[in-house]
Amino acid sequence: MKPIYVLNGPNLNRLGKREPAIYGTTTLAEVEDLCRASSGDTPIEFHQTNSEEKLIDLVHEAIDEGAGIIINPAAFTFTSLALLDALKMFEGPVIEFHISNIHKREPIYHRSYVSMRADVVMAGLGAKGYATAVRAMLDLVGGR
Repeated sequence: MKPIYVLNGPNLNRLGKREPAIYGTTTLAEVEDLCRASSGDTPIEFHQTNSEEKLIDLVHEAIDEGAGIIINPAAFTFTSLALLDALKMFEGPVIEFHISNIHKREPIYHRSYVSMRADVVMAGLGAKGYATAVRAMLDLVGGR
C-alpha cells in the first residue's frame, strides 16, 4: 500500500506559537497525530521543511513512492514555480491545504501557483482540517 504524503512548508514547524490568532494553538506534532489517526491502515509520510529545495525533493520522492500528496506549501504557495513544476510530474491526486482562508487575507495571498496543479484546494478549516484532508485523500485514492 502506497503512503499518502503530507508535506508542510516554511514556518509550519512554529505552529502553536506562530500567530495563534490566525493559525491557532495546535502544534505540528498534534497535526501529525491527527493525520495518522485519520488514515486508517494507509501509511502517512509526514514532513515539514523550511527549504524549498527539500520540499521539491519530497515531492520527487512522492512521485516514486506515494499514492497522493496533501501539501501545505505555506509561503511557497505564492512564490515557487519550481514547486509547481515538481507537482505537475505527480500522477496521483494533490490536495492543496491551508490552515487559514487565504482568500480572506491580504491580496498577496490570493494567487496560488500550487492551485494550478491541485485537484482539490482546502482553506480555512484550521489545523484540525488536516484530518478532513486525509479523509478526502483516502476517497480520492480509493483507500476506503
